[in-house]
Amino acid sequence: MKAEIITIGDEILIGQIVDTNSAWLGTVLNEEGIEVTRINSISDTPEAIVEAIEGLYAETQLVIVTGGLGPTKDDLTKQTLAKYFNSEMVFREDVWEHIVQLFKGFGREPVERNKQQALVPEACEVLFNHKGTAPGMLFRKGDVRIVSLPGVPYEMKALVSNELLPLLREEIDYQILHKTLFVVGVPESVLADKIEPFEEEFPGSIKLAYLPRPGMVRLRLTSRGKRSDDLKADIDAATAVLRKALGDDLMDGSSKPIEHYVGKLLMDKGLTVGTAESCTGGGIGAALVSVSGSSAYFEGSVVAYSYDIKETLLGVDHDTIVSKGAVSEEVVRQMSEGARKKLGVDFAVAVSGIAGPGGGTPDKPVGTSWISIAGPERTIAEKFVFGKVRERNIQKTIFAALNLLVKEVEDYPAS
Repeated sequence: MKAEIITIGDEILIGQIVDTNSAWLGTVLNEEGIEVTRINSISDTPEAIVEAIEGLYAETQLVIVTGGLGPTKDDLTKQTLAKYFNSEMVFREDVWEHIVQLFKGFGREPVERNKQQALVPEACEVLFNHKGTAPGMLFRKGDVRIVSLPGVPYEMKALVSNELLPLLREEIDYQILHKTLFVVGVPESVLADKIEPFEEEFPGSIKLAYLPRPGMVRLRLTSRGKRSDDLKADIDAATAVLRKALGDDLMDGSSKPIEHYVGKLLMDKGLTVGTAESCTGGGIGAALVSVSGSSAYFEGSVVAYSYDIKETLLGVDHDTIVSKGAVSEEVVRQMSEGARKKLGVDFAVAVSGIAGPGGGTPDKPVGTSWISIAGPERTIAEKFVFGKVRERNIQKTIFAALNLLVKEVEDYPAS
């Protein structure tokens, strides 16, 4: 099944709010085997609404319209759809009773204006809204289902999850399965050259997509078929092909960022981590604590930007900094080992680099970063030279550091 999403509201078009509804809908529909082919944001006018519906792709079978269902005069979606489907507006006692009971739960009484929410086009199937007063509406036009939902995100999500999806599941014999893996520090073009000779070994249902970010490329495998098909077997077979092509560079992060994968590894093995950061300014620590439950494995971070902090808090030798420079293997090793001791963690990540745009030298150009991981059994350090753009250098250093941490934690036995 192919779907389109139409978001209604001038507040979206002028940038007053961000359209998070479409992103959520795209994810949820895709998991149900429904492919979103277009997202269209329009103004809250009858002409724009009708034009959007009239302009649907020929293969579209589901349209989800969000927004424009409030009780005020500027919310015109319901009236426009009634006119479009040549349907009378009717007062639904069951919808009104639902609204009354909803207000009772809030400890309030509905006002006269709220009765407008119980007026719906006779041609629609009502989807009861347990989070708000505006009901969802399902219209059918031949094989096309047009669903109108409130734009308030938590109301829309509840309606989709509790009302719409159960209806659609009875009508859809199709599924889509994804698996996302990732590689850090290898350019997209190099990955493509490595994978291309093996692509013929993928099962026929598999599609591979490259999703690059600074310092990382995610590889998304997608398999489509009927609900009775064993798509997981195809995904597993394609993963094995990628593993053969890329070896240990390939990591399985599901569809989540690398910091989620790191957190799961640490959690599963009962290990703790801390960071000592210079050029990233706490970015590695911020990535780690962005994951829910990170308090189980993340102990803390030392942002050691100056020489003095490196020496006083991390125990880096003054003569080493002077002779080797802050961006050096010797210094970053001492930073990681000092952080491991200071923070009392199993693993400590340390970085020191020249993010730019100034500060580079012929032997240490802008983009140079040294990264070290100190663990229970060894300390490693690796040099990277990224590029000229400060923001990208910082982001690439974060990814590279997390990648090195993953490899060290993966090789360490569980406690």
